Amino acid sequence: MAQPDLSAPARDPWYQRLMEPLLPPLTALLIAAVVGDLLILSFGQSPREVYRLLVDGTWGNAYGFGQVLYKATTLACTGLAVALGIRAGMFNIGAEGQLALGGFAAALVGLGLPAGTPAALAILLCLLAAGAGGSLAAAVPGALKARFGASEVIVTIMMNFIVAAFLNWLVATKVSVAESLHTPEIHAGAVPRLAEVFPAFHGSAANFTILVAIGLAVSVWWFLFRTRAGYELRAVGLQPDAAEYGGIHVGRTWWRTLLLSGALAGLGGVNYVLGYKQYYEEGFAAGAGYLGIAVALVGRNHPAGVLVASLLFATLSQGALAVNALVPKQMLDVLTAVVIIAVATAVPEVQRLLRALRGRQA
Repeated sequence: MAQPDLSAPARDPWYQRLMEPLLPPLTALLIAAVVGDLLILSFGQSPREVYRLLVDGTWGNAYGFGQVLYKATTLACTGLAVALGIRAGMFNIGAEGQLALGGFAAALVGLGLPAGTPAALAILLCLLAAGAGGSLAAAVPGALKARFGASEVIVTIMMNFIVAAFLNWLVATKVSVAESLHTPEIHAGAVPRLAEVFPAFHGSAANFTILVAIGLAVSVWWFLFRTRAGYELRAVGLQPDAAEYGGIHVGRTWWRTLLLSGALAGLGGVNYVLGYKQYYEEGFAAGAGYLGIAVALVGRNHPAGVLVASLLFATLSQGALAVNALVPKQMLDVLTAVVIIAVATAVPEVQRLLRALRGRQA
């Protein structure tokens, strides 16, 4: 009688491996849909009609879809920033400030370059500046975390206030156009709109920064799962003491991760500054850094999941304008918050149930 091979670990069926990453966020979205239906009914409207308007105003026409892509681009960058930090066991709340400083740095470089600078070179320099600006905002929390074990949550929140105050002062007193709260228009580094290649997007703010966001997602996936540094990052996130015992410098990994995280968030500023307005404007981040936390959580901290989640939240944001005739647009903000709360509560519970189910089958 043949004996089972005890040396090889048992492998879960494919459907269980698929359920583990997908079921928790799907459960959370189902909860959010039920709450959304109840909210819509409380305003005396039909959920079916409201959802029809939401789809028509976003994915149902080229302009709305372009706006979804534009908003998703920034959210993808900040979501990747937060997800990378969580993979290393850190909660980077500072994406808002890192996004703003990245956008401001890109605007400064765009303003400083001669108007005749080749477009490709100008865009590359502005992208490097945006990444450096975001990293600069994350360098202090990273250094304090690595050297003293300071809570990155508290320090990154405080850095948001410091960066916002510093940039507001700079814009108001040093680099603003008279009687405005924005810089002059940049001379070089503008990112082309998608409408220049796809005329149907005319009028929307969608631009080729979306390719940067997709490239960043692929790069983060490759870094996390195909490099030694990414392995060390994930090891530190899972069990820092064991990682230290295994020869990984935990403090250095934390600092390096926050620098990379800040750079990802900073690159999101290019979408607004170089792809849309062509100048830096006070308060342009408008919560996109904080919403990146929700994007990362719903996306399960996986680069592909972050891209999908950024489209979801961008759709809700743009859809709020489309359904405003039937229900207050703030209702979509409430729905966004419900999604976040549902993810925070449903994901651990569903994971517990899946583990219990696997234990019974073993």
